[in-house]
Amino acid sequence: MQFWKMNGAGNDFIIIDNIREQIPVERFGDLARLLCERHLSIGADGLMVVEPARGDADYRMLFYNSDGSLGEMCGNGARCICRYGYENRLAGEVQRVETTAGLVTGRRIDRRRYQIRLNDPTTVRLNAPIEVDGTVYDCAYVELGNPGLPHAAVPISGLRAYPDRALFDLGRRMRYHPAFPKGANVNFYEVTGPDQVYERTYERGVEDFTYACGTGTGSVVTVLTLQGKVSGTGVRVTMPGGELIVDIDRRGNEIENLLLTGPTNIVAKGEVTDEELCD
Repeated sequence: MQFWKMNGAGNDFIIIDNIREQIPVERFGDLARLLCERHLSIGADGLMVVEPARGDADYRMLFYNSDGSLGEMCGNGARCICRYGYENRLAGEVQRVETTAGLVTGRRIDRRRYQIRLNDPTTVRLNAPIEVDGTVYDCAYVELGNPGLPHAAVPISGLRAYPDRALFDLGRRMRYHPAFPKGANVNFYEVTGPDQVYERTYERGVEDFTYACGTGTGSVVTVLTLQGKVSGTGVRVTMPGGELIVDIDRRGNEIENLLLTGPTNIVAKGEVTDEELCD
């Protein structure tokens, strides 16, 4: 089984082209759990599978979290898979990718930078405070696409200096909070300057912080733009893995285009020889 290992701003993925491999779909969850385990296999935040398109698109992308659960979509994953699609001649410099949450369009900017149009916000609640251990936290809630990919956006003052263990515990409590029936990716953020944001994301399905989260970044900037705290143009979001740029076309309170731009990196190409797959 051939694979690529890629990352986008530190969000890392294993890519398998199932147009070639012809692996039964019921195996993907187990493959994700096995291959994404960092100490026992290749290691990644998620597994992406390229499948033939079912409709008017260049190909289909299935995204599995590292725990084997099927994800609705992944922003940095989609940017990486657009580079994979371009370099493997599945599509041109502009491409249309089917995802579980709906159609995503991607664009090659240069050799390593790719931009995608994220799924439209289908739910936006700018004022959705939640209580954890007797403390009420400001919170906004966004879902992208249909079915909606759930994101909580939580401002934290002094986020860079916030103790890691305390932030992990808070992220985990919020991820399972009853206010979010589907669970939620929890995006902690702080506005650090004009159109500049620092963000850390506790991801559902990974059950830990990742180095970056593209859909989380788009959700945070959506909230901040609608609140008038950023312009929505060229908003730079810094995460532990690097920087992403978000541009929003807005009409009143409606988001018409949510664009995510950032780097991609091809880390490795090779053959999966994991003997656990044969046992």
